[in-house]
Amino acid sequence: MTATSNQTDDRADPRHDDLSDFEGRTYTFDAVARTVYVAGAGPAVVVLPEMPGISPDVARFARWVRDAGFTVYVPSLFGVDGAYPRADAGLEVMRRACVSAEFRAFAAGPPAPAESWLRRLARSAHAECGGPGVGAVGMCFTGNFALSMTLTEAVIAPVVCQPSLPLDDPAGVAMTGEELAAVAHRMARDDLDVIAFRFSGDRYCTAARFAAYRRALGDRFRETVLADESARRDPPEFFADVVGGPHSVVTAHLVDEEGHPTIAARDAIIDFLRRRLTGAAEIP
Repeated sequence: MTATSNQTDDRADPRHDDLSDFEGRTYTFDAVARTVYVAGAGPAVVVLPEMPGISPDVARFARWVRDAGFTVYVPSLFGVDGAYPRADAGLEVMRRACVSAEFRAFAAGPPAPAESWLRRLARSAHAECGGPGVGAVGMCFTGNFALSMTLTEAVIAPVVCQPSLPLDDPAGVAMTGEELAAVAHRMARDDLDVIAFRFSGDRYCTAARFAAYRRALGDRFRETVLADESARRDPPEFFADVVGGPHSVVTAHLVDEEGHPTIAARDAIIDFLRRRLTGAAEIP
């Protein structure tokens, strides 16, 4: 089975990112083949795209991680790879993902098959890159996946950015009780923690959701909440018209100015990855 993105004429948009500085590789796990964009050298970090796909802003974040001394793996999970997030096209991608059996967009149901696939990708990336383990950065639709990926021994540095699932339960965490208990056990056993980010007024990633993570993980859940006023005021169309408020801390709503709170969040992520995966702590 091949799970391919719907690569359409969105590539003709001048705002499209051709991802030409990444190597597109095909990985097949659980009989599902996906394209994964790989770049850099050093310990592996899996950067999971947010809705509606590997946008130019997601690619920019992956490049920042790459340039900090890591090998980044960016799997194509939905949408058009490199496409600028237009409102109409992005909404259609979101609709398809919400009903896809690959993901668990709503509270009811078994673990999403994509989670198993991503854990196998993490193990493969660790085997390819070596080092003490792998980092995983999840965003929005994939936010909680970075945490569930710790159910494989390879992942030792999970980062959860504005986790948005389940869509029908603002206080839910899109994991079964058994999964969450297993994650908590792994973190305690191996002295791991997770860092998490959201905007204060995010309607897709609420304070109640972070509270649920805190109850399950205790002090190992290290959260940062940014003021809504720090979000970029002119994000791409999908985020302005569909998301409709501050949401994507280190991508669409990031303000690329020195000293800005969203840049501080980006630097905190890179510092966390560096400390966990290399033992160093300084931002170059």
